[in-house]
Amino acid sequence: MTDSFKKLRGLTGMHDVLPEHSAQWEELEAIIRQWLASYGYLNMRTPILEFTRLFERGIGEVTDIVEKEMYSFTDKLSGEHLTLRPEFTAGLVRAAIEHNLLYERPQRIYSIGPVFRRERPQRGRYRQFHQVDVEAFGFSGPDVDAEMIIMLDRLWQQLKLTDMRLEINSLGQLNERQEHRRALIAYLEKHKEILDEDAKRRMYTNPLRVLDTKNPNLQEMADGAPKLFDFLGDESLKHYEGVCERLDEVGIAYTLNPRMVRGLDYYNLTVFEWITDKLGAQGTVCGGGRYDGLFELLGGKPTPGVGFAIGLERLLELYRSPIKTPAECDVYMVYQHDDGQKQAMVLAEALRDAKFRVIVHAGPKSLRAQFRRADNSGAAVAVILGETELANQKASVKWLRSEDTQTQGEQQKLVPFSQLVQELQSRI
Repeated sequence: MTDSFKKLRGLTGMHDVLPEHSAQWEELEAIIRQWLASYGYLNMRTPILEFTRLFERGIGEVTDIVEKEMYSFTDKLSGEHLTLRPEFTAGLVRAAIEHNLLYERPQRIYSIGPVFRRERPQRGRYRQFHQVDVEAFGFSGPDVDAEMIIMLDRLWQQLKLTDMRLEINSLGQLNERQEHRRALIAYLEKHKEILDEDAKRRMYTNPLRVLDTKNPNLQEMADGAPKLFDFLGDESLKHYEGVCERLDEVGIAYTLNPRMVRGLDYYNLTVFEWITDKLGAQGTVCGGGRYDGLFELLGGKPTPGVGFAIGLERLLELYRSPIKTPAECDVYMVYQHDDGQKQAMVLAEALRDAKFRVIVHAGPKSLRAQFRRADNSGAAVAVILGETELANQKASVKWLRSEDTQTQGEQQKLVPFSQLVQELQSRI
C-alpha cells in the first residue's frame, strides 16, 4: 500500500478527546471556572504562537524546556523564529505589558488551554497537554502566595482528592542566589568526577538545576550540596515565614523541600508543588511560585507576580466523576416524506426558542431506522410527523425512556402543533 493510501493517524503524544470523554473535561472545567470566579479571577486568552525569544528570555535558555522541548520553527514569510507556547506565564506577562493591563490596579487572571513540549510520552505526560494557569500580577506580599495555596486546597476538597501533599521552598532573591551559586559551583567542582554529562554542562550555566537531577547515582551528592535556603537573608526568610504562618492558621500541612527549584528560571522567593502518589513517577499535579523579576526581564516596569499551573490531564486521572456521556438532544424529530421534514424543521425552531436541544433526522431513512437513531441519541422524546399527523396538524409525542414513561404515565399521545412547546415544557 502506498503512503497516499495509508490511514492517517494523530501525532505521537497528541491525543484526541472523544465525545464519551469530553463530558468529563467540560464538567471539570466548569468546576474550575466557578472556583476561580469565587476568588475574583478573570479569564484572559493569549495566542498559542509567540516569538521564540519570549520563552528564551522568560523561561531561561539553559532550561530543559528551551533546550530540548520547545516546538520552534522559522516563519517562511517573515523569517521570524516562532514557538508553540510551552507554558502560559511568559505570554500572559507579555500581554499584560503590551496592553498596560496594570495601569489602574493589580490583576488576578487565569487561562485554560493547550501547551506543547517535545517530551517522551508516558502516563500523565504528553506533547500536547492542557493547563489551568492562574496568575496574580502586582501583589508583593506573602498573603497572595498563601492564598493561592489555600485556594488549591479548596479545589482538592471540592474534587474529593485526598492523596495530595504540599511541598514548598524559597528561592530567595537574586543576590542570595548568586552567593549560593558560587558555593554550589565550588561544591560541584569537588564532585566533578561523578557528574553525568548533563550535570557537567549545567554546572556553570545553571548549577541550581543540577540539584533537580533524576539520575539516581547523583542523589547522594545532591542531598549534600549547599542549600539555597541557608543563604536566605532576613527579608526572604520573613516572606517565607509569612506564607507558612498563613498556612498554619488554616490548617494546611506542608513540607519544606530545600531542593525544589521548579523547571523555569524566572522564579524567586516562594515555590511550591502539590504532589500525589497515585500517578506513578509523574506525581506533580500543580506547581507554581513567585516571579517578581519577570516583568522587567520582558521589558516592562518592575512588577511583582505569583502564579501556578495545574495539569488538566493529570487532574482528570485523579478526578473520576460518575458523569455519563450526555444525550445528544432532548427531542428527536421523526417524519415521513418531504412535507414531514419541512414541518419538523419549523417545529424544531420553535422548540429551540424554548431552550430545548433538538435534532431533526437527516437523510432518507425508514421510520424504523429513524426510531433506532432517536433512541441512540439519548433523547427523552421523539416527535413523529407522519401522514396522519400532518393531515390533522398534530404531532405524535413518544417517550423513549422507560423512566420518563413511568413519570409521565403514558408512552405516546397526539398534541396539536400549536401546543407542542407547552406540552414538552410541562413534561421534560
